[in-house]
Amino acid sequence: MQAHELFRHLRMPELGDVRQYVRTLPTNTLMGFGAFAALTTYWYATRPKALKPPCDLAMQSVEVEGGEHARRSSLLSSDELLVYYYDDVRTVYDIFQRGVQVSNNGPCLGVRKPNQPYEWISYKEALDRAECVGSALLHRGFKPSHVQYIGIFSQNRPEWVIIEQACYAYSMVVVPLYDTLGTEAITYIVNKADLSLVFCDKPDKAKLLLTSVEKGEAPILNTIVIMESFGMDLVERGKKCGVEVFSMREIEELGRAHRQKPIPPKPEDLAIICFTSGTTGNPKGAMITHQNIVSNASAFLRTTEKTFSVCPDDVLISFLPLAHMFERIVECVILCHGARIGFFQGDIRLLMDDLKTLQPTVFPVVPRLLNRMFDKIFGQADTTIKRWMLDFASKRKEAELKSGIVRNNSFWDKVVFRKIQASLGGRVKLMITGAAPVSASVLTFLRTALGCQFYEGYGQTECTAACSLSLPGDWTAGHVGAPMPCSIIKLVDVQEMNYLAAKGEGEVCIKGPNVFRGYLKDPEKTAEALDKDGWLHTGDIGKWLPNGTLKIIDRKKHIFKLAQGEYIAPEKIENVYLRCEALAQVFVHGESLQAFLVAIVVPDPETLRNWAKKKGFEGSYEELCKNKELKNYVLEDMVRIGKESGLKSFEQVKDIAMHSEMFSIENGLLTPTLKAKRPELRKYFQSQINELYANAKM
Repeated sequence: MQAHELFRHLRMPELGDVRQYVRTLPTNTLMGFGAFAALTTYWYATRPKALKPPCDLAMQSVEVEGGEHARRSSLLSSDELLVYYYDDVRTVYDIFQRGVQVSNNGPCLGVRKPNQPYEWISYKEALDRAECVGSALLHRGFKPSHVQYIGIFSQNRPEWVIIEQACYAYSMVVVPLYDTLGTEAITYIVNKADLSLVFCDKPDKAKLLLTSVEKGEAPILNTIVIMESFGMDLVERGKKCGVEVFSMREIEELGRAHRQKPIPPKPEDLAIICFTSGTTGNPKGAMITHQNIVSNASAFLRTTEKTFSVCPDDVLISFLPLAHMFERIVECVILCHGARIGFFQGDIRLLMDDLKTLQPTVFPVVPRLLNRMFDKIFGQADTTIKRWMLDFASKRKEAELKSGIVRNNSFWDKVVFRKIQASLGGRVKLMITGAAPVSASVLTFLRTALGCQFYEGYGQTECTAACSLSLPGDWTAGHVGAPMPCSIIKLVDVQEMNYLAAKGEGEVCIKGPNVFRGYLKDPEKTAEALDKDGWLHTGDIGKWLPNGTLKIIDRKKHIFKLAQGEYIAPEKIENVYLRCEALAQVFVHGESLQAFLVAIVVPDPETLRNWAKKKGFEGSYEELCKNKELKNYVLEDMVRIGKESGLKSFEQVKDIAMHSEMFSIENGLLTPTLKAKRPELRKYFQSQINELYANAKM
């Protein structure tokens, strides 16, 4: 079929004509251009009506009274921010109590063993076990107080939620630990938060804690509770250094024998101290209250209420760390509505198997996983026609998205995207991404391919989780949505970077009931984050778009000057260079005594091999990373992309070194939230950096 015929059929208005046309097609051309053209018309003629968005999408936020150009959600009828969605839900304790009521004692928490179905604990069983754990803590002398801190050192699993609810039932405070912080940071948190008791999932974590006690580094720790089975040798080892070691079962039985009535917290009480890894120095303990959590969850409910209602039939896959607030808020929304949470097996490599078995309806994700999904989909499309079909089908569904239609039952879903949707279990209705930027092309493609409501949010631990979220109906990418109903957002001048609030640009600052109390025992760091008027300064640079949504365009914290005095924002430059297909990761570096930038580049293995083949180079990936001519080709492409993206000449790197090992949490170059540890990267690559600058002077 000729191109002009294809476009003629794309515009055919009558469904009858389409059916008649399809009958005339030879079988062997059913999947050809002609069938695609005809069925595209069928798709247009039968597509459903768009859901009505919750507000005018051309004006998603409005200025609040009082100047400063601060903005609030258009979903609000006044400048008064949303604190509670349900009148009877004001604490995280209330959240679970409501879930028990509306679930009709349905399934609550589920786990599975390899190649087995999920097994479920009911809401009442989870509540009973939580009250037993809490009663045991009281019996052992712990106080029902918002300054009584209890440690949880565990992967996501039912016991995590049970222990958390035990703490809330008796007004105690949860302090999560996670092993990617490193032993030194874990010991620091135990001491900073005065943790005398820590719940661990595995014996290995208990051993790590005991080692710190034995060295005299954690003298306050005197009790460890282990969820999985362990040997008596661990109990004996604990005795020698003054630490009692119990099983989870022993604690529950102790509480059952000494049952006490719950002593619920107040909204202003602390719920959790969430230690953020940061990129430098010791972790900081963000103090999050019950009101912080409830207001953030309530704002999500208000944003999505017209298009998505959580009910007891909904299922969440829990694999993002419960030690971080993003996952915690999602789980609060699920538990509040009596829905169920299925936990992954603990191995991210088995996540796809867990998804197929659990068939979740709610699937929170991070950009790293989205990028892997995107790469895998296009990696399996190994012919020109397959890639064309993916692109063509995506464009057709993108047209629907632009008109507000979200569905997974179109012709394109059945023919092109069915396997992709089935790989996630086939029932996903809602996805949400945050924690890091995601590229517009990846987000748009996956929105079309997965056919579910797919939100992008922005925030940080210090505002509990999110302060902005995309609105239902606005499925465009390249922004992080409008202020949530619990937040006011303003942009503040960053004059040294030429970002001015009067022009709609500046540092993102947040105010509202979701903003944290401060950092535990750290007034200096608290004062850096929270100003005297209660505004949280994020360190991110934002820009207001004409429709009232927020776009994150830069980062304030890591700026530095070059020798001539130009300010450099390396993360902005790195995001530009990552558009190069040859790059998997990049670290841009500059020094105040140098006049130019250099970079460490981790090439994408597949792209590098393809480039090498075209240029006639051979060798392993490691050998190709050392090839100077190939390095120059990569550098040329980076500079080209930089020019196209508007980088100034002094923002372009002058030279690069190619490195064959990915930056990762394991090698200490990324934080647990996958942010670059810039000081560690600089130290790790110091010799290569020195060589790059030395060679430039020759």
